[in-house]
Amino acid sequence: MASKVTERFLNYIKVDTRADENSQTFPSTEKQKNLGRILFQELTDLGVSDVYFDEEFGYVYGKIPANDGGESPKTIAFIAHMDTAPDISGECVNPQFVENYQGQDILLNGELGIKLTTKKFPELKEYMGKTLITTDGTTLLGADDKAGVAEIMTMAETLLAHPEIKHGPIAICFTPDEEVGCGVDHISLERLGADYGYTVDGGALGEIEYENFNASSCVVKVQGVNVHPGEAKNKMKNAALIAMEFEMMLPRNEKPEYTCGYEGFYHLTDIQGNEESAKLNYIIRDHDKEKFEAKKAYLEKTAEFLNQKYGEGTVTLMQKDSYYNMKEKVEPEYYFLVEYAKTSMEELDIVPRIQPIRGGTDGARLSYMGLPCPNLCAGGHNFHGRYEYVCVESMEKIAELLVKLACRKYGK
Repeated sequence: MASKVTERFLNYIKVDTRADENSQTFPSTEKQKNLGRILFQELTDLGVSDVYFDEEFGYVYGKIPANDGGESPKTIAFIAHMDTAPDISGECVNPQFVENYQGQDILLNGELGIKLTTKKFPELKEYMGKTLITTDGTTLLGADDKAGVAEIMTMAETLLAHPEIKHGPIAICFTPDEEVGCGVDHISLERLGADYGYTVDGGALGEIEYENFNASSCVVKVQGVNVHPGEAKNKMKNAALIAMEFEMMLPRNEKPEYTCGYEGFYHLTDIQGNEESAKLNYIIRDHDKEKFEAKKAYLEKTAEFLNQKYGEGTVTLMQKDSYYNMKEKVEPEYYFLVEYAKTSMEELDIVPRIQPIRGGTDGARLSYMGLPCPNLCAGGHNFHGRYEYVCVESMEKIAELLVKLACRKYGK
């Protein structure tokens, strides 16, 4: 029989909440609100207080009042996002169960020949004897971050069903559009009413993250001159080739596929063009603020060089910062949040792994908005693609972890 957290997760992934990075609306897709309404009703049915669904922006809020007699005067928030990544479809997700996993390759889709292999994903062997939920190879799974949503909901149910478990005031929030970098654009911190928070949006059991990338996006546009190739000598300026030249001038070893840990990168997400015009889209990432700024400056210099070579106005570059490393906000005064998470894990026989996020979370931006917000594991792997999977036992343990954290004394 499936556990409560697993049942919830399976229900949530039925709802397509794929975000759209090209949308000009917020949320970027209306269908994200469908899950928001489900969560609003579920929170209400559980007896959560002050439940509110923001019909305009799609946020879901709720509170669980303290029952510890004021022992913990500060409010702790637990936050997860409802949307899934735009990289691959989240419609008609067909989850597959692998029970008592024994270290074998997993066939996701026999018709298409898609396998989850231990050679490509060696961490699979850490789950010997566990139950895994995978995709069928045609969609993502949605563990990022519906596993986090299910774990927070299960925590709420546990606390409300067991008033003997003493805790301070708790806030809950589910957000849209985290996957397109806009998850807290319209959040109401006043309505949330929290002093500190945790996002539950990480990977394997035990992960604690309070460092993330500094991030920016970059659009490079190239204007060429197209004439008939038979008359092109000394006249044609091929925009597609100049775009390729721009890419080739960037450091080859500073690409995502060659970096790990604290190493940053330039990542070309897509390219389009012809002789007349071309466009390249990049994301720029680095944990170190100085190196981050240096990467952005290098892009500017590359554009300047090509304009000197091919004529002013050939290359235009637009950069926009997305979020910054939350370490700058968490470490000075709020590292106790990391320590609480570490201690709570150890009390549950979870091995803590404090590591940097090679990405970002809502918590990164919230930390710069006045709500220090480290990130916790949600239990999944291989997010944003067809090889995504989650461990059932990890989700169950994380739900226990959230209960343990809810009972910590904040601000005493």
